[in-house]
Amino acid sequence: MTKLKLGPIADDKPVKVTLELPASLHRDLAAYAEILGRETNHPPADPVRLIVPMLQRFIATDRGFAKTRRSIGAGKVDS
Repeated sequence: MTKLKLGPIADDKPVKVTLELPASLHRDLAAYAEILGRETNHPPADPVRLIVPMLQRFIATDRGFAKTRRSIGAGKVDS
């Protein structure tokens, strides 16, 4: 079994965003959706629905962002 960074995609009310992706990135998202569907025993999600959880995961695990965000919240900013 593959260890993916994303789990099942929540069924949330969507907000419409227009975005252009390189074709290669869209193919990668489609492949990821296919693998995720197999891993979670669900049909493949629309690849576009992977973008938000991937961005959320990226931001949640970016230590530099978290450190800077804490500094800004505390009134300090690292240069």
